[in-house]
Amino acid sequence: MTPHSTVFALPERLAAKAAPRLVGRDERHLGLVQATVERQVAALAERLADLRRAPGGRGRGAMDRDLEIHRLSGRLGLLRRFGVDLCLGRIVPADGGEPLWIGRLGLTDDTGDPLLVDWRTPAAEPFFAATSAHPLGLASRRRYRWSGGRIVDYWDEAFGSSAPGDDVALDDDSAFIASLGASRSPRMRDVLATIQADQDAIIRAGSGGALVVDGGPGTGKTVVALHRAAYLLYADPRLGGHRGGLLFVGPNQHYLRYVADVLPGLGEEGVRTCTLRDLVPEGALAVAEPDPEVARLKASARLLDAVGPAVALYEEVPTATMVVETAWADVRITPRDWAEAFEAVEPGSPHNEVRDEIWEALLDIAVDGAGDAGVPPPVLRKALAANEEFRDTFRRTWPILEAPDLVGDLWAVPAYLRRCAPWLSGEERQALRRPEGSGWTSADLPLLDAVRARLGDPRWSLRRRQAQAVLAEDRSYMDQVVQDLLDADDDPESPLPLLRRASLRADLVHDEAVPADDGDPLAGPFAHLIVDEAQELTDAEWQVLLRRCPSRSITVVGDRAQARHGFPESWTERLSRVGLPEARLETLTVNYRTPREVMAVAGPVIRSVLPDANVPVSIRTSGSPVHHGSTADLRPLVDRWLATHPDGIACVVGDPGFAGTDRVASLSPEEAKGLEFDLVVLVDPDSFGDGVEGAVDRYVAMTRTTRELAILHPAGQPAAGRVRAAAAG
Repeated sequence: MTPHSTVFALPERLAAKAAPRLVGRDERHLGLVQATVERQVAALAERLADLRRAPGGRGRGAMDRDLEIHRLSGRLGLLRRFGVDLCLGRIVPADGGEPLWIGRLGLTDDTGDPLLVDWRTPAAEPFFAATSAHPLGLASRRRYRWSGGRIVDYWDEAFGSSAPGDDVALDDDSAFIASLGASRSPRMRDVLATIQADQDAIIRAGSGGALVVDGGPGTGKTVVALHRAAYLLYADPRLGGHRGGLLFVGPNQHYLRYVADVLPGLGEEGVRTCTLRDLVPEGALAVAEPDPEVARLKASARLLDAVGPAVALYEEVPTATMVVETAWADVRITPRDWAEAFEAVEPGSPHNEVRDEIWEALLDIAVDGAGDAGVPPPVLRKALAANEEFRDTFRRTWPILEAPDLVGDLWAVPAYLRRCAPWLSGEERQALRRPEGSGWTSADLPLLDAVRARLGDPRWSLRRRQAQAVLAEDRSYMDQVVQDLLDADDDPESPLPLLRRASLRADLVHDEAVPADDGDPLAGPFAHLIVDEAQELTDAEWQVLLRRCPSRSITVVGDRAQARHGFPESWTERLSRVGLPEARLETLTVNYRTPREVMAVAGPVIRSVLPDANVPVSIRTSGSPVHHGSTADLRPLVDRWLATHPDGIACVVGDPGFAGTDRVASLSPEEAKGLEFDLVVLVDPDSFGDGVEGAVDRYVAMTRTTRELAILHPAGQPAAGRVRAAAAG
């Protein structure tokens, strides 16, 4: 940054805030930040190039190199993306100490002095948490508002009873409220600098146990969830594992695309994000369950109790004795021998993954039972293992199973379902029945996941044999290398004879010779889960998540009033039932997003079916009343808005035939959940349905807007809608 350049680009109406006494210190400090960022970008790029050119190495060295490349790449990407606008603002301590500038990540100059303090550190906490009532040792706080790499506004707050310093510009324009009026983009806007104290307290709460963040539309639940993910990964050492760490579960792919840029912008790229469908392979093609009664039955966690009996049918001890013929003796394998082999593994162990262990135990038992067969036990054992009749019997007794086959049989074979789920009535079993080969629905996913977890990997034995073969080949090769070295060594003082030691020879076999088993990256276990829009999860779906988080360290984010299928109980009651007792509850009650004009119409819609709904208090007004019109006006209305609004994003909700564009989304009410737009147009909201589900869909769709809401009714029925009726009531 040249001496004549400036990080400030305040508009003319804010010229008074550009006075040197107000921004001079910021200019100097941010100039140092900019210069340091430029130097670090160059140094990191050079370091990464050197690492990538260097030999990959082996074992731990290769892994350390890859981890360092990942770490440096993440930091380099963040520095390049933000530059000087890594800085969020500054705080000035009341004791007269030097200001602290708060950043998306920590930054030090060439001498090690701090230029930016990472927002997740304890030192930065007052930047978000200080209030007039609790200043936390601050004299003042300044938040920057950036655009295009320049500060276009800033907001100062003074704390305490003493007069503010000369470099504090007090005004009535809250940067936070102003930022809410900014136009939307296809990706979630950056909100880090304007986190409020109540939100920050939840973000920094400990990770132990279950924490519920309950709040209505616009209260910042998703903001809190994303920032909490970044904070916990920074502050909690348990979450830094290569395979574990933190999993963020969102409601749908629209949501995940919307928030995709947020976590990297918070200085964190180590979070896996997914939907519940992504956790189950069949989820990609599963359709919605069309039958409400079937959906209700499959939503129950009790149906998962059928998994144990369903698998146990394929783990039953044979009832007859078999005789295995060998060249030396006929070996009898009794039901008791089978039972003893089955008992060699822990009950409930993954069926497919203990198969080899049971086979090995059965061979040992058979050899021991044969007594003196006139042949060494290893020879007899090999002969038994090669006997096709014996192997076929074992395959039938303990077969390799696939989850889709087993679940498909449950739905297609009435006697099988009756045996595994005897509590179901005949009518319920009939409702669940479906033809063999039918496609999967979303309601099937929890049972498929539970069965897959109980069965384990069907390719386990094959991969194990492949790994053993590779190791044996590598061991043989290294043995030959050692022998060649010894044969060529004629120095009596040489240390090479030490290689005859078995332990040293084993160390020469490199682990990377074995094919890597990356497995399913979403299988867990994860140290922490964050689940947004959690009010929609069924009891069975909760088990899919808990299976991946044995520690029960979970952040639950949602709103009971936005549950499409109703949520009559409390969060504590619901979570206790699914396996999360003693959950802590934090409630957000201030709506920072939705204008008062919209909430005045939306609130009665949800309270008409849920009188105790947590409808938040909106603190902002847009000046635009809710527009009511005809569905015939949809295209002209959208076109007029686009013509008069060069920036921003609109959304049409409820018209599947409306083709979306880069600035106008076309979504269902369910797809719109968790998102926000400058303009929302509801098309025939009465068609969203009756009862709780219909009211929730209307409420959710209406509260997606940050500025304007239009509600279009079919021609001739502008005043007959449930929205108007609820508002009138």
